Amino acid sequence: MEKIAFLGLGHMGEPMARHLLVAGHPLAVWNRTAAKAGPLVAAGARAAADPADAVRDADVVITMLAGPDAVREIADAILPALRPGAHWVEMSTVGPDTVRELGERMPAGVTLVDAPVMGSTDKAAAGRLGILAGGDAAGVEHILALFGPVTRTGAPGTGAALKLVVNTAVIGGVALVAEAMKLADALGLAEDTARDALAGGPLGGAVARAFAEGVHFGSDLAVKDITLATESARLPAMEAVLGHFAAVAADPDVVHEDIARAVTHIRARHDA
Repeated sequence: MEKIAFLGLGHMGEPMARHLLVAGHPLAVWNRTAAKAGPLVAAGARAAADPADAVRDADVVITMLAGPDAVREIADAILPALRPGAHWVEMSTVGPDTVRELGERMPAGVTLVDAPVMGSTDKAAAGRLGILAGGDAAGVEHILALFGPVTRTGAPGTGAALKLVVNTAVIGGVALVAEAMKLADALGLAEDTARDALAGGPLGGAVARAFAEGVHFGSDLAVKDITLATESARLPAMEAVLGHFAAVAADPDVVHEDIARAVTHIRARHDA
């Protein structure tokens, strides 16, 4: 069984790392807030002192971090410690430019795979995420399959690129549902009537996500993802969506809450 290091034990990373333990892999874990590693250590993982300590003996390194800056910081720490033959699987949502940047920094003999995921915390816990794997994923596909079905997307960076496309559609759909409900409010329609009509039409999936419970995709992360998307192409509609989510993220009481919280916020905004 490959020795695996998992760095980043947030809402998504912790349940993903747990699947590796259940499968029997020797697992080293690290998180900036060390206490978050406690439940995994109790289940058999080794708590690493720092990122370099986590990856030094690893066959596979998995990172699940907040964004490009966090990934770059971790890269500075772990690149000197990665051994030849290791695979670094970068599963954060960072965009293809960051993946290309990391690829240029890889030590000889180390393989980089970009493999961001589709799905939220519920699917992470159930092992039913969708894995979008770019680059040479052959050596780690059996490990990625522990998290859910794997889709090979092509060259390095294509997994990260497709993840931006998917997240743009999801976040934009939630904002569109919120504005449709705001219009329904303005026209005096009953909430259930408007919501049921929308759910029965082409936006059914977006309606389900806009009113989802028991899942987590923070509004601050949505701002990060939309920013990455609008930096990659001219997207006027998404620029407006960015304004919505930036307003939500500016509220310290809800900045880390799920994107469904934005529906209430958008409906209540007088300038929206």
